[in-house]
Amino acid sequence: MLALILAGGSGTRLNMGEKPLVDICGQPMLWYVVRAFRKFGSEPLVILSRQTPYTRNWCRVNQVDHFLAESGDYMGDIIETVTGLSETGPVLISACDLPAVDAEILQQIWSSYEDARLPALSTWVPRNVAERFGCMTTCTERVDGCEASPAGINVLRGDLIAEEQEEHRLLVRDRRIALNVNTRDSLDAACRLIARRQGSHCAGE
Repeated sequence: MLALILAGGSGTRLNMGEKPLVDICGQPMLWYVVRAFRKFGSEPLVILSRQTPYTRNWCRVNQVDHFLAESGDYMGDIIETVTGLSETGPVLISACDLPAVDAEILQQIWSSYEDARLPALSTWVPRNVAERFGCMTTCTERVDGCEASPAGINVLRGDLIAEEQEEHRLLVRDRRIALNVNTRDSLDAACRLIARRQGSHCAGE
């Protein structure tokens, strides 16, 4: 299984420089997502763009596999990467701004994908849970009778990557995946959550 972390966005909404490197309790946000994938048992490939040169340097220094995509948009970067690697199997894809994600929730998503027996899976969180953390929720749909927002983790088939894929929509009522850092309020919430998890103090407390 190929695992991708998308980390090529400019982070203009947060306005704190390269978003993957925003500090949370002494570590860049990207580090938490990489660690979660490694504990899950998959060495992730971080997808970068020309907008994230310092993140590329961080990946080099920390021996994190990475790929520089040129398409200029989220889905285009995925297609370019998967096609370039000639990947035909399922691809587990995460945004870089989910610092509270962990191996347990990745396993839950993967198990749901295997059980669904469909080419693709998308994850969703209740809109009110995401907004409780100060996250922006510009896209919402009804999932399992609940007003929900995309959570930023998906599974797609590599051999169908350029096509629309039939998907299972998984509603996850869990703050670990609801905390998508895209505002200062959501960053403060991430700092508080991770500080409690580590039994420490950091900015945002």
